[in-house]
Order: sequence, then structure tokens, then C-alpha cells
Amino acid sequence: MTESTPEPRSVLVTGGNRGIGRSIAEEFLRCGDKVAVTSRSGTGGPEGALTVAADVTDGDSLTAAIKAVEAENGPIEVLVANAGITDDQLLLRMSDESFETVLDTNLTGAFRTVQRVIKSMVRKKKGRIVLISSVVGLYGSPGQVNYAASKSGLVGIARALTRELGSRGITANVVAPGYIDTEMTQQLSEDLQDSYRKAIPAGRFADPEEVARVVAFVASDDAAYISGAVIPVDGGLGMGH
Repeated sequence: MTESTPEPRSVLVTGGNRGIGRSIAEEFLRCGDKVAVTSRSGTGGPEGALTVAADVTDGDSLTAAIKAVEAENGPIEVLVANAGITDDQLLLRMSDESFETVLDTNLTGAFRTVQRVIKSMVRKKKGRIVLISSVVGLYGSPGQVNYAASKSGLVGIARALTRELGSRGITANVVAPGYIDTEMTQQLSEDLQDSYRKAIPAGRFADPEEVARVVAFVASDDAAYISGAVIPVDGGLGMGH
């Protein structure tokens, strides 16, 4: 990666303090980029990254965080919108609030972040936007109507952005992880983990680094002609969706 991007870029990863987001931030650090991450507390990011406090549901906090990142690392050239939550419940029992809260974080939160960084990308006529979705957004999952709706909505954002800004050297893509070996999946019962593995053609969960490397590629100069794409990293679980 470093051969094609010799100049360190200003990279922002939302929710980059743990799980997949943290691995993505660490991958960009390995590529030699200047990396900033957001977390709600403003702490907990990987060593070598600038960690700023932001809540993607709060536009003012995002504006302040992005201002702080750009003051330290320069205008953001790569945005990875990763911040997300779940609140699982079967549709018949799901409250309006549960649906709205998940959408506000996962989908509207991505919109708010993109909207705040895009001006500098347009000025520079170059930028990379990577939205972290999920196999669930395309494949569906019982008890996750809110989560699936929020994650599939990211595809619409990426494709509309590509139509609006594709001629300005800006790409917008979606990476859709499947089951990843993180704290969240480790908390599942062994029986449940086994049943999930049986449904995955690869027969295993992915390491977070396997997602991070795909994100880094999509954000590289080598991927300049890829935009509006949905790239699954799911071991074949969601084939054709």
C-alpha cells in the first residue's frame, strides 16, 4: 500500500476505539497515514492515532471533532464511517424508539459525518469514503429489522454519492462484513457460534484484520475506478444478495 500512497493521508475512522473500527485504524497506521478515530468518550483509540470525542447522533459534537482532526492532521482525505449500534428485537415487539435510535446512529450518523467532510474532498478533487455495512443489510436477519434497514440504507448513500461526486475524483463504497471474531461474537454461546459457522461456506469467522485490509484497498489509489460497490467480507455467507 505504501508504494501507491507515499504521502501520508488524513484518515478518519468513526467508532475506531474497538472491534472492526480499531483494526481499520491500525491498518491505516501501518500504511503510514495520519489517523484519527472518534469514540464517545474521546479515549481508547489505538496507539499512534488521534482520538477525539464525538457522538454521530449529535451534529455539533461531530463538527467540533472534525475541526479538531483537521487542525491536527489536515483536511480529511479518507473517511471510514464505522460507528454503529444494535438493539435486537423481533418486529412485533420492537418499539418506535428502538428503530429510530438504531437508524439515527447507523444511517443518519453516516450521513452527518460524510456531509461534514465532503467539502474539503470536493475542493481537493480527491477523496475516499468507505461505509461499513453488514451482511445483515443484504441477507436479512430475524430480530434485526432496525439494524438491517440501517445497514442496507448505506448502499443508497454510497450510490447516490457516486452519482453526485464521481467526476470529482471521489469514490464511495460499502464494505459488508459477515461474522467477525470480535468481543461481540465471543460473547455468543458455543452452540450459537457453531450454528453460525455451519452457515458460512468458509467455515469460520473472519479476523477483524481481514476486513481492515479490504477497507484499506478500497481507500487506495489502486481502487480509483471502484465506486458505488458493495464488497462483502463474509466467507460466502450472503452470496448473491
